Amino acid sequence: MQTPRFFRSATLTIITANILFFFIVSLISIFYPEIFEFVALQPSKIIEMPWALITSMFMHANPLHLFMNMFSLLFLGGFLERIIGKRRFLTLYFLSGLLGSILYILAFYLTGANDLPAVGASGAIFGLGGMLAVITPRMPVYIMFIPVAMPMWFGVTLSLALLWLLSFLANLPIGNIAHLGGLVAGLFYAFYLRRKYRRRFRIISNYFSD
Repeated sequence: MQTPRFFRSATLTIITANILFFFIVSLISIFYPEIFEFVALQPSKIIEMPWALITSMFMHANPLHLFMNMFSLLFLGGFLERIIGKRRFLTLYFLSGLLGSILYILAFYLTGANDLPAVGASGAIFGLGGMLAVITPRMPVYIMFIPVAMPMWFGVTLSLALLWLLSFLANLPIGNIAHLGGLVAGLFYAFYLRRKYRRRFRIISNYFSD
């Protein structure tokens, strides 16, 4: 039996999983409010709840958080998946999310950072942005609500910087360390692929430079 066309896209499958998981957990929380503690990533509890490394990647704090991340995933993921293929895309997505979570945990144990529960796909999404910043660095993009096109590499860097600034000025619990970890994973994987497929990546970079 042939796989439905919708589920051939890893991006759309991940988006669907995020939306369903959010609403299922939200529904359960009506009767069992403590459910959030079992899916969020809290550094001090990672030994007793290792599954949170994965579940936290599919849970979001509120509908707006979910919408913003899924919109970014649709934009970046749909484009990147067509370039590198479904298998490499999934590898990148989960490696970025996991490295972001691991860095968040290490920050707590090594620097005494806040032991706040963290949720969201942002680390994985920054991994996608990191790869695009390497393979299509000059492609014009719009980020957030800035009505000016900018090169992909600058847009990704500016997004990270603005979120860091916002968390500092407004004292918001934004997982900047996890974002940085995801970005680093995306950059390393991109440099690996670019070195392995030099000619193909040069063609892609030149094609999306204007």
